[in-house]
Amino acid sequence: MAYEMVMPKMGESIMEGTVLRWLKKEGDTVQQDETVLEIATDKVDSEVPSPVAGTIIQLLAKEGDVVQVGATIAIIATAGEESTSVNPVAQLEKEVEQAVKNVSEQVIVPVTQSSSENKEIPANRFYSPLVLNIAQTEGISMAELETIVGTGAEGRVTKKDILDYVQNKKQGKVTQTVSKTSTEQSEIKKQVQTQNTSSQSTAKSISGNVEIIEMDRMRKIIAEHMVKSKQTSPHVTSFIEVDVTNIVQWRDKVKSAFEKREGQKLTFTPIFIEAIAKAIKDFPLINISVDGDKIIVKKDVNIGMAVAIGESGTGGLIVPVIKNADEKSLVGLAKAVNDLAERGRKNKLTPDDLTGGTFTLTNVGTFGSVMGTPIINQPQVAILATGTIKKKPVVIETPQGDVIGIRQMMFLSMSYDHRVVDGALGGSFLKRVADYLENFDTDRIS
Repeated sequence: MAYEMVMPKMGESIMEGTVLRWLKKEGDTVQQDETVLEIATDKVDSEVPSPVAGTIIQLLAKEGDVVQVGATIAIIATAGEESTSVNPVAQLEKEVEQAVKNVSEQVIVPVTQSSSENKEIPANRFYSPLVLNIAQTEGISMAELETIVGTGAEGRVTKKDILDYVQNKKQGKVTQTVSKTSTEQSEIKKQVQTQNTSSQSTAKSISGNVEIIEMDRMRKIIAEHMVKSKQTSPHVTSFIEVDVTNIVQWRDKVKSAFEKREGQKLTFTPIFIEAIAKAIKDFPLINISVDGDKIIVKKDVNIGMAVAIGESGTGGLIVPVIKNADEKSLVGLAKAVNDLAERGRKNKLTPDDLTGGTFTLTNVGTFGSVMGTPIINQPQVAILATGTIKKKPVVIETPQGDVIGIRQMMFLSMSYDHRVVDGALGGSFLKRVADYLENFDTDRIS
């Protein structure tokens, strides 16, 4: 029996994955739950185990291919009830041949084509038994099947492709059901190849003292997400300057004892996250997402923190999530921050670590920036950036009058989705975060 192994869903909002490396090849036997390949999504890299035991008959996706979730990536021949030495490749070919035969005999033949044309299978395209069975059930001829645009590896028609086609056809949205002739198809291929060659030659014709660097997978994903966020949300950014002198002095005083007692370094990040979580409880309409014309208010306070990967942050960006941050103590937040940051830099995060975020914190001050205008991490509606902490002369109000003193100052900048977050809400939330930081309790033990 042939089993179709599909691209698994690795988390919410993840609709595709990239095949990084096949650990098995065609003809290899695999055990159930044995790792077959490594894939990468826009969230994390993962190993994918085989859901069944058997022999790999065909790999339908190449290394580097981007495959939709649910699309078939490999076919595995599983052991039948009878112990036989049947060649699994021959068995699969027999199953496909029978499925094609059933389709050819039972589909409705268009009046514009002969039955002999209808029985021909396109030589340059593979159809899985599942797709063929759906075609047979829905009365779709092989010629009509040829016209469906495939989103799978090498243009293969996936289950989703044919089901979408059937739905559109029922709604009268499909007008052309006759496949192009082989001559027309060859001409189209020639035009595409000519265009590709032309574009490649144009890219290579750049002269001068320049270096052309191909984007890696991570950079392409980041670029796509940034553009999508800007296209989705009208961004507004508000700024506020915060006096964090008390926090800096408190941390300097307790960090050594904290690390000795808890085995964890005490950074500023858990303090910032604590203040954000408190402010979200005061302004829950910051903790939302948008679905069409509906506002989804999230009851869980799950705060993501942007982590730069690699030396000097040149390896890209990843956003692990601290779940239920409002329920954690400062010690708990410190442990969560250190754990996620360490595993993020080593690419050891799981899909669950990267999903469910409702608000994001990014520290642009890590590399010396005073402030920034961060881009919203979709589908959230706000992201807060902390700038570098710098000593500055500041006017201090006292009962005896105003004086100038040296204080530790920091800028907070928050970008928010102006579709659902107005300036009043955005500014009030940002001011509340600043108030929590400036009124930090320095008498606390940790």
